[in-house]
Amino acid sequence: MRILLIGYGKMGQTIERLAKAKGHDIVGTLTVDDAHTLSSYTSEQVDVAIEFTSPDAAVENIITCFKNNIPVVCGTTGWLQHLPLVKEKCQELKGSLLYASNFSVGVNLFFHFNEYVAQKMQQHPNYNVAVKEIHHVHKLDQPSGTALSIADGIIKHYPSKKGWINDKTEEPSILGVESEREGEVVGTHIVKYTSENDTFELHHVAHTREGFASGAILAAEWMPGRQGVFGMNDLLQL
Repeated sequence: MRILLIGYGKMGQTIERLAKAKGHDIVGTLTVDDAHTLSSYTSEQVDVAIEFTSPDAAVENIITCFKNNIPVVCGTTGWLQHLPLVKEKCQELKGSLLYASNFSVGVNLFFHFNEYVAQKMQQHPNYNVAVKEIHHVHKLDQPSGTALSIADGIIKHYPSKKGWINDKTEEPSILGVESEREGEVVGTHIVKYTSENDTFELHHVAHTREGFASGAILAAEWMPGRQGVFGMNDLLQL
């Protein structure tokens, strides 16, 4: 499979190494300096693009891929306020997008069980629920996209919760999502339910970036021939 990497930071470099090990071809690696060349790539050269850039670049990159009939796998977070526009353009241009805040298979199973636990725990109001995420100091957005997906999964099952705040809170109608930036931490996410009697946690710790990169490659392999907007739930059939 011919893969175009849009973004060539640590994640892009890891994807390149693992994709080559699986026998895929990397037809281009676009950095900030040559991002303008994206429009020159077409479906005759590229089977799928994998996009890990920045929130202010992702939407334009995705739409350019739609225009050039290139399926795109996007792992950039922080741009979802523009998702309605992206879905509209995807339908208009018959494009193909798989977006995930996190491509790790373990994290996506975490999302699945997070919703199941929230559905059960909301029946027990003596437990307070909170989210915490810890990442490396280079991560630009906070909360992390993964933490926001976790928060959405909780709020979906808590009628009393009206939203979230990026901080600790004692306000029962608001979900607290605490962020920490520490060293080179790959990614840690914790959902904590606390009562006077005990504490119950869901806890995921990423040890390397390879889990994210492997999931992104798996998504890329799944994409050709599909049309529409997809997520990891579609790929994993959760």
